[in-house]
Amino acid sequence: MALIRTSTGEDRRELSGWECLSTTAGAHTDPSGLAGTPGWIPAVVPGTLATSLKVVGPVAGAFDQQDHWYRTRLDAPLEGQLVFEGLATLCDIFINGEKRAQSVSMFEPVALDVDLASGTEIALCFRALAPKLAAAPRRSRWRPAMVQPNGLRCFRTTALGSMPGWCPEGRPIGPYRPILGVTRKGDALSSLNCLACDVRTRVEGETGIVSLRFTLKSGETHSGVAHCGEASGALRTVAPDVLEGEVIVPDVRLWFPHTHGEPALYPLALDIAGTRFDLGKIGFRTLQVDRGADGKGFGLILNGVPVFCRGASWTNAEVSALPCGRAAYARWLTLAKEAGMNMLRVSGVMTYESEAFFDLCDELGIMVWQDMMLANFDYPQADEGFLAAIRAEVETLLDRAQTSPSLVVLCGGSEVFQQAAMLGAPREVWSGPVFETVLPETVAKLRPDIAYVPNSPSGGALPFIANEGVTHYYGVGAYMRDLDDARRAGVRFAAECLAFANVPEEASLGHGAPPAILHHPDWKRGVPRDAGASWDFDDVRDHYLERLYGVSALHLRRDDPERYFARARAVVAEVMEASFAEWRRPASPTRGALVWFLQDLAPGAGWGVIASDGEPKSGWYALKRAFRPVQLAMTDEGVNGLALHVLNERAEPLAATLSFTAWRDGATPVVSAARDLMLAPRTDLTIPAFEMLDAFFDLTYAYRFGPPGHSATSARLSNSVTGETLAEAFHFPQGRGNARETLGLSATLVGENGECFLDIATTRFAQSVHLVDENWRASDNWFHLAPGGVKRVKLVARACREKHAPAGEVRAVNGLDAARYGG
Repeated sequence: MALIRTSTGEDRRELSGWECLSTTAGAHTDPSGLAGTPGWIPAVVPGTLATSLKVVGPVAGAFDQQDHWYRTRLDAPLEGQLVFEGLATLCDIFINGEKRAQSVSMFEPVALDVDLASGTEIALCFRALAPKLAAAPRRSRWRPAMVQPNGLRCFRTTALGSMPGWCPEGRPIGPYRPILGVTRKGDALSSLNCLACDVRTRVEGETGIVSLRFTLKSGETHSGVAHCGEASGALRTVAPDVLEGEVIVPDVRLWFPHTHGEPALYPLALDIAGTRFDLGKIGFRTLQVDRGADGKGFGLILNGVPVFCRGASWTNAEVSALPCGRAAYARWLTLAKEAGMNMLRVSGVMTYESEAFFDLCDELGIMVWQDMMLANFDYPQADEGFLAAIRAEVETLLDRAQTSPSLVVLCGGSEVFQQAAMLGAPREVWSGPVFETVLPETVAKLRPDIAYVPNSPSGGALPFIANEGVTHYYGVGAYMRDLDDARRAGVRFAAECLAFANVPEEASLGHGAPPAILHHPDWKRGVPRDAGASWDFDDVRDHYLERLYGVSALHLRRDDPERYFARARAVVAEVMEASFAEWRRPASPTRGALVWFLQDLAPGAGWGVIASDGEPKSGWYALKRAFRPVQLAMTDEGVNGLALHVLNERAEPLAATLSFTAWRDGATPVVSAARDLMLAPRTDLTIPAFEMLDAFFDLTYAYRFGPPGHSATSARLSNSVTGETLAEAFHFPQGRGNARETLGLSATLVGENGECFLDIATTRFAQSVHLVDENWRASDNWFHLAPGGVKRVKLVARACREKHAPAGEVRAVNGLDAARYGG
């Protein structure tokens, strides 16, 4: 049923006044014995037990050994429904001491019809999960190391808190979603009368059409009107309890991801028997899956436009609390959009997010790839009860997100097929009825306008190979392959990629937690590692630091820790930009790539490109440049020289000037060329640099006729009319090097229209230029800067720091000097 947001025929209120108490597992079958028990404390609802106790980590990990009781009393009568939006995980529900229901899935809401007096006690008992896990069936065809223990496969709960090596300990426990009392206003029609509300959108030419079917419980005959934006349509009774109708929206504005157009939305509401039902906002779009010329790829076409999907895997805004409100999501989703991300994947090791998450993605133009919460395990797919639970789970998910245009992919889960294949299970058991029948049938029934992917990864001769279907690509990254493997692997769509231990900015490390000492135990606790591996993701990052800069990471962090951290941040940015340059070039087979983790789960050098305190890291800035809708990329084609790739994903034509310069010793221009371009909307092209130069110059140092003639090449795409820089790209034919010199950096503060900017210039080529400012961050950071021009970056005040004037330093990783500003 499509989610009814509000109804004028009812009142909704969250139950308050909760308190909680932990007891020995199994000590109380009902709340009668707890009446005079001391130790009750105020509880945060919605929230987890860890939220109420303000603890995380190993202490929270012990919660599974106990029962946890919550209770409150109604402060007013409640005649209608008592709705529990989310209970983690095994929960008995008591009303005045009588057990009325049991929840066995944290992903399924529970609704009880009630008629209760003021003062009625509502009690919840979250039963200890550890004894249940110990008693779970032990036999399975494979046992993943990443998620522990194996018994979790029998329970519908999140993998969060159960992944040693990269996730804080402690499974979520408690009423982590709202608990609501819903009452009807007199005899008015309300959602309590509604059995089902089905909403479908389609596009025919320039017209958007909303089809509605409203089914009542009462069997009464009513008529009504549906409103979509400025358009309306009649709802007529087609059976004693069913109303149907359509709304025709002429000259419809289509919903696009923000990188390709406007995420247009229309308010939708129904007026039936004097009651207004608000169904939120809807969008109109079309979607097709592009398998490529060979039928083996995966990509999305929205509204007839091929879309390169780029973004990250979403991690919950606060893993210990699982907040679900708009405010909790907005900060992170706004940063995702600012970085140019047009897709977020909610992976199978997380939790389902609330409707506020989808609302914001709808508004911001961010597509959602939604995994089922199924990951790695050999699930009991022969159990009819398990199949029924998954069917109910996916129906709840798709019903609640039925009107959301941002939901574009429903995936069966994460690494189930991969684990089976890698651990030697025969091919015939990799999948099963959940992935082959239950999920695709439900998608076809409830959301035929989205793509279905059986599992991530899947689609190739082996589930995880890169050049067919959907992959988790870690060739560049954990497998420490050279950067050119990003092209050699023939990636079609990477639902995960580019995982590094991303070092937070100095502003995040300044408070000392964790300490900026690489081998301090507290630092290492924040660094991800695969269970059982002899290495961690610090080692992965350091591998590329040594390859790109030709320096020993061990010696650098011992002899000059500050310089080491600067290089560690810079190298992540370099690798990410280089990889996406390969994947987005016109000849690439890649149709999408999602970096593994948007935000960190805990303080430290986690996989996230945003630190747990909300501060963007170097990788975030790199992705912001790599994800530009109007983009310039440069790739090394060996003896064929440099290739310049220009992309215009916008709906408008692009008039631009493309230019490049080769620099000797970082200061002297050796050769340069320029060309005016006119790109049609949503087109791209590749131009060989030799073609623009119309002469030989060893731009890639592939021919090696004598010593190299230059150390770097910079390319610029600018607006032909205004001269504004649209995008830049850089190439280092001999690598980035480890030498440092005086660069002549300068930084000038500029105020304009009430905003603050920094004009940065250099007399010699500056690598990985970055700002260090306690109170303000830059709109761009960790960028290269060629001599002869001025780069203006906007300064953004950090939260609660607006009263402090900008004051800091501009540094470069190859510079001996720094430029101070402010202060």
